[in-house]
Amino acid sequence: MSRLQEVSPNAEIVSKAQARAVNVAASIGLQNVLKSNLGPRGTLKMLVGGAGQIKLTKDGNVLLREMQIQHPTALMIARTATAQDDVTGDGTTTTVLLCGELLRQAERYAAEGLHPRVITDGFDIARDATLKFLDEFKVEKKNAAQDRDLLTCIAGTSLKTKLDRELADKMTEAVVDAIQCIAPPDTTDSPIDLNMIEIMAMPRKMGTDSRFVNGLVLDHGGRHPDMPKVLNNCHIMTCNVTFEYERTEVQSGFFYKTADEREKLVESERKWLDERCKQVVDFKRRVCKDGESFVMINQKGIDPLSLDIFAKEGILCLRRAKRRNMERMTLACGGSPIHSVEDLDESQLGWANKVSEVTLGEDKFTFVEECKHPKSCTLLLQGPNTHTIAQIQDAVRDGLRAVKNAIEDAAVVPGAGAFELAAAMNLKDKVAKETRGRAKLGVEAYAEALLIVPKTLAENSGLDVQDSILRLVDERDASGGTMAIGLDCQSGEPMIPADEGIWDNVRVKRQCLYLSTVLANQLLLVDEVMRAGKQMGRQPPEDDGMGMGGM
Repeated sequence: MSRLQEVSPNAEIVSKAQARAVNVAASIGLQNVLKSNLGPRGTLKMLVGGAGQIKLTKDGNVLLREMQIQHPTALMIARTATAQDDVTGDGTTTTVLLCGELLRQAERYAAEGLHPRVITDGFDIARDATLKFLDEFKVEKKNAAQDRDLLTCIAGTSLKTKLDRELADKMTEAVVDAIQCIAPPDTTDSPIDLNMIEIMAMPRKMGTDSRFVNGLVLDHGGRHPDMPKVLNNCHIMTCNVTFEYERTEVQSGFFYKTADEREKLVESERKWLDERCKQVVDFKRRVCKDGESFVMINQKGIDPLSLDIFAKEGILCLRRAKRRNMERMTLACGGSPIHSVEDLDESQLGWANKVSEVTLGEDKFTFVEECKHPKSCTLLLQGPNTHTIAQIQDAVRDGLRAVKNAIEDAAVVPGAGAFELAAAMNLKDKVAKETRGRAKLGVEAYAEALLIVPKTLAENSGLDVQDSILRLVDERDASGGTMAIGLDCQSGEPMIPADEGIWDNVRVKRQCLYLSTVLANQLLLVDEVMRAGKQMGRQPPEDDGMGMGGM
């Protein structure tokens, strides 16, 4: 009987080898669920909610967040993998695969009597050696933000694992345009802020009609039927000024005795608003030359009479704009926010070559396009249904993070399983031989586990796994162990990822190695799993003094 059983007699307890077997089985089970999604040839999963909602995806992060996982070990692995996505934006599926394979390889040795602590010592040695090898294996790319071909390859590598090829090619160009639009000249001191890219979903047309907008798309339009729908050569006035009757900040009231007095009060209020409108109209006439237009985007309200004044002057007005849009507007079009209509100056205005309004059902969208030096932009995602748009949205977020990571790391890693293959061979040929004692077995197990990535890529491409791995090993040996060799998922032949433009992020690989190894080590060292029993936490029934002792 376990000592824990003596302390908690109602607890369900699994001890020693059974505890390890439970953890290994859970991790391998989760690995098998996500295994088929890895790589550009991976399959999709359909998630169906309790109310019949359907989601089609192959994004590991989405799957792990949406799936209802009951097993505590599998849930811990899922949380760790989603934390990987929160930090780096990718590598969720790889983390789950590597963690599961590390436990599978460790179980083989543990079943023969090797203590888990010895295996984890070997794993730590192998992880440190692999991270050191990663720093040697990566390819330095200084000024990556200006290298459009490289950024296109990185975005394509990420998007092609989640979207079909035609749509991925279209969105790759859009993602690179967006990143180059907002990237600062020096990314070492000022990191790239992805919040400056507005992702706007519009349910219409086809997924391949999604595009990059060199400006902003606002999800509301003009509030007067006579306002123009399309304007060219526009001055953009971004303001936070009220053009409607305001409530007083302190409690107060207006008192009048006759209807004439009331009319005078209303007239004085209206006069105050009319003067504000007149100042804007005079400013518009002063700055607009022939062929130029004027657009006002206001964060506060504009009443119907003021809208009518602006409409007669040919000004397009948007009222109650969202704060995030106001911040992005000045970055996209230039100028500065205006908080008072006094002392208006032309330098406070932004510029856009085209402003147009699109009506979609009951919704209105305003396109502010062709800005001069934008520091903010929009990715317009279109599709015939919500499934398509959600799939594109998840993929685009990962693509943006991948390009951002590459620019900030100033380095990339050859993809297509090239790093995992090279690291595994490095562990077997060098590190294992230098390691003394039984920890060498842990290093060998780690090297075997790293091959799960190229093996899974081969399996998902319908290729013979063992044959593909042997070809890759032979090709790398033939190159003298210096060339990065990856798997061509189309033909099954070895190829050079750098020539094909297949690149992965350094920080994703590093984070994946850290997280999966730490988690595998912790699960291996669990020798007892205790689950609270049904009666635990309840108060024992009080003795009411009517015992059955006398009967």
